[in-house]
Amino acid sequence: MRRFLVLAMVFLLAGCSSSGGFSGMYQLPLPGGADLGDHPYRVVAHFGDVLDLVPHAGVKVHDVAVGRVDEIELARDNRTAVVTMLVNGDVHLPANASAELRQSSLLGEKFVELRTPNAAEGTLEDGAVIPLERTNRNPEIEEVLGALSLLLNGGGIGQLSSIVDEVNQALNGNEPELRATLSNIDTVVRTLDGEKDDIAKAIDALGRLSTNLAAQTDDIRVALDQLGPGLAVVNEQRDQLVTMLNALENLSNVAVDTVNRSRDDLADDLRLLAPILQQLAKSGADLPNSLQFLVTYPFTDYFLNTVKGDYVNVDVKFDLDLSGLLRTIQNASTPLIPLPGLTPTPGPTQQDQPLLPLPTLPAPPADTSPGGLTGLLGSLLGGGH
Repeated sequence: MRRFLVLAMVFLLAGCSSSGGFSGMYQLPLPGGADLGDHPYRVVAHFGDVLDLVPHAGVKVHDVAVGRVDEIELARDNRTAVVTMLVNGDVHLPANASAELRQSSLLGEKFVELRTPNAAEGTLEDGAVIPLERTNRNPEIEEVLGALSLLLNGGGIGQLSSIVDEVNQALNGNEPELRATLSNIDTVVRTLDGEKDDIAKAIDALGRLSTNLAAQTDDIRVALDQLGPGLAVVNEQRDQLVTMLNALENLSNVAVDTVNRSRDDLADDLRLLAPILQQLAKSGADLPNSLQFLVTYPFTDYFLNTVKGDYVNVDVKFDLDLSGLLRTIQNASTPLIPLPGLTPTPGPTQQDQPLLPLPTLPAPPADTSPGGLTGLLGSLLGGGH
């Protein structure tokens, strides 16, 4: 019976090998695997390192088996591993799902965990590829133990003990100072927190300034390049600058001494000038009006309207009636020309007084005809022919 069973298995394996449908033990189904259903779909994931993951390993979602690893091969770039998985067709995952290589227990088997992100997009379909950016693996127990041994054996534990001892020695007996320091730090932090808006504005302004400076980099470079020759010229004229500053210092000393000596006289002059300024202030608008009339004397300021460029187009009428002119002179309080017999007599009014006789004028030796100078004067004086 045993021989019959051995021969049957040999013939079965030989038949499968001859038909080309069997290529190794990995094609044999394992008991207790995940239910793939009637229509499973394939998902390909790229890993940087698959450790000791093998085909037929489990594929889980939230620690629930939903598929298995079908194939593991090296990528064409010889840098990553390509893992092909079969997932139950009834399990719907987003298109941006990620894959992580995990371990079931401390010494358990490896499996692939498919994770759903918070912002799910689309649907993971048959033939979908999970790129290297969305795959990861958990650290191996060997790696954890190696890091722990490095820490314990000549690692950071000894240094940490030394650091704690030094800190204790530094703080021993300095508790008040440390407490005051912490209080000052708390005050500074509170002050900075209260000024955070101004600090933010200052940072924004500094950013704008940096932007403007960056835009003017060429101008700044030219200015810096030309600053050297300018400083060289200043260095060459240093003696002249020192001489000028010394002379300026002497001038200031002389000016201060002069002001100190003439201080009393200057104060007296200013006090004497005060009444004049007060009277000018009392004159108000009369002073500018008088100055305006002074420019066009003896005419009014309206006379300037007749000025056209470099000529004046105006008709002037002169009244040469000497009798009226003499009456005006007689009525004046002070005669312009002191003539004998023309001194006015005091009285309430002088407009109604009779006109005094004119002094006798010598007869001209020229022609005494009515058309001569005598006739002209006679007609002006109201007499004549």
